[in-house]
Amino acid sequence: MRIVLTGSSGRLGRAIFNVLARHHSVIGIDRSPFSSTRIVGDFTDTALLREALERADAVIHCAALHAPHVGTVSAAEFGRINVEGTRLLAEAALAAGVRRLIFTSTTALYGHAVTPGHCTWIDEDTIPQPGSIYHSTKLEAERMLEDIAGPDFQLRVLRMSRSFPEPANLMAAYRLHRGIDIRDVADAHAAALTNGGHHFQRHIISAGTLFKPEDCEALAVDAASVIRLRAPGLAAKFAQRNWPLPQNIDRIYASKSAGSVLGWHFRFGYDEVLAQLDRESLEVLPPSSESDEQAEE
Repeated sequence: MRIVLTGSSGRLGRAIFNVLARHHSVIGIDRSPFSSTRIVGDFTDTALLREALERADAVIHCAALHAPHVGTVSAAEFGRINVEGTRLLAEAALAAGVRRLIFTSTTALYGHAVTPGHCTWIDEDTIPQPGSIYHSTKLEAERMLEDIAGPDFQLRVLRMSRSFPEPANLMAAYRLHRGIDIRDVADAHAAALTNGGHHFQRHIISAGTLFKPEDCEALAVDAASVIRLRAPGLAAKFAQRNWPLPQNIDRIYASKSAGSVLGWHFRFGYDEVLAQLDRESLEVLPPSSESDEQAEE
């Protein structure tokens, strides 16, 4: 396949390129040069898009403004890049005869669906409640793509959960309920290129959870006890390293469709986080003393 990949110099873009370039022709687009980027430029440049999309079979759209840009970039610029830029790309792909577009979205757009003091079970049926301009523009782009999708232009939206480097104790615990390895996210994008089913699909991409919906009440107030019950292996490894277990968990991302419809399953759980720490991987930061929930993804 000939695949156009926006945001190809970024962390996720590089991971996707690494998976796809073994078997496909990947045309990376990014404003920053990198070995995974063939075309250096802005994906909203129409002339650039015409060149890149010629003979393309699919588009993977990772480029966006993200949570770190909130407060430093205007709301208008968020709209221009995340919504209008996505619209421009989708319309150009449709005009070029591209059959499928994969849109990288985020579980962060659930925002205020997570209630302070409670643990919320979140799946694809949960209604997002955006809490920032980042959340709202990603959600608006999703809805616009759903309107464009059809039998001849299939759309896959992947809402990825937390996947950036963090202190190892936090990352390992997050793999139980709200985290994912960047390589698993890349694999999900690869799966979305060819899976069947309805022309528009939306999937949560997060490591599988050992928790159950009935655990939510206890997880909000005594997560450590639930972890010892449901994930004794992680509890034992935390004890070996003298790390405290989280005292509360406020959300669980549990996809209903990533396995059955997308045909994707995660490979890297909390064991891999600990292994990465031990081999001094740049993907994991040294452990911190904080054990409770931190900032949004």
